Amino acid sequence: MKLLVCLSGLLLSFNCLAVPALNLSEVAPGVYMHQSNEHWPDRHNHGDIANIGFIVGAQCVAVIDSGGSPQQGMALRHAIQQITSTPICYVINTHVHPDHIYGNLAFKTAGVKFVGHHKLARAMASRAPHYLSRADEVLNIKVNQDHIIPPDIEVKDSLNLDLGNRIIRLTAHPAAHTDNDLSVFDQTTQTLWLADLLFLEHIPVIDGSLKGWLTELDKLEKQQYRLVIPGHGKPVSHWPLGMQAEKQYLSQLAQDIRSYIKNGKTLEQAVSSIGINNPNQWQLAEQFHRKNITIAFAELEWED
Repeated sequence: MKLLVCLSGLLLSFNCLAVPALNLSEVAPGVYMHQSNEHWPDRHNHGDIANIGFIVGAQCVAVIDSGGSPQQGMALRHAIQQITSTPICYVINTHVHPDHIYGNLAFKTAGVKFVGHHKLARAMASRAPHYLSRADEVLNIKVNQDHIIPPDIEVKDSLNLDLGNRIIRLTAHPAAHTDNDLSVFDQTTQTLWLADLLFLEHIPVIDGSLKGWLTELDKLEKQQYRLVIPGHGKPVSHWPLGMQAEKQYLSQLAQDIRSYIKNGKTLEQAVSSIGINNPNQWQLAEQFHRKNITIAFAELEWED
């Protein structure tokens, strides 16, 4: 089903566009999430592969990731307007990957502030040429530099945003999944929106630091949350049990790579030989496991 969505005040070459209806669930009071059932971006799903959504306060709505295409961003904004008349004040981008930021332009209106990790703008600037050059071929979507919107508000450590009788705490993490990961904690419902610091079903993807990611997971494991929303997969109501599969995969990867390095084996040998203990547990292992080995090997090769 598609809707003809007409949004005013956008810096776009069109005002009306047919967009797919967006399925949303209220996973906690005032916390809405669109869960994608697909994991590999292609010309069919147009980059709709990540969990995106929003949190509603008494005075403001905070969008958490805008989607993998301009159309998905417009669909998300339309869905918000159908659910609440509360104005959108913030668009929070949890990191630089296209499935989380390509819908940004749909929210580029007066009164809306974009929020991200203090390293997000640099990551956007360095990756935009590659991302934009591949979008049409890979995703069958039209994007340009206007769709890459850096944060107006940068988070260096942590930042509280008041949505009106509702405080959300944003945390800028050290390098882990990427070097610009941001998590969002809703104090009202004790819900942690962890984005791609947590993968379920989809194999974890290292684009930052394996050691840093494991360190962050150790910290998060000691905390208690009623609900944790991953970047990919279903929300987790049993924490820290819900993170154990990811932690086990990353820990085993680090252990195996360190063993190869200690025994003088090469990167090529590691890539061709290091497997996964439970390969059926993860989707897209074929696409990402060897890449994870390559990135982690380069990092661990030079550790003390």
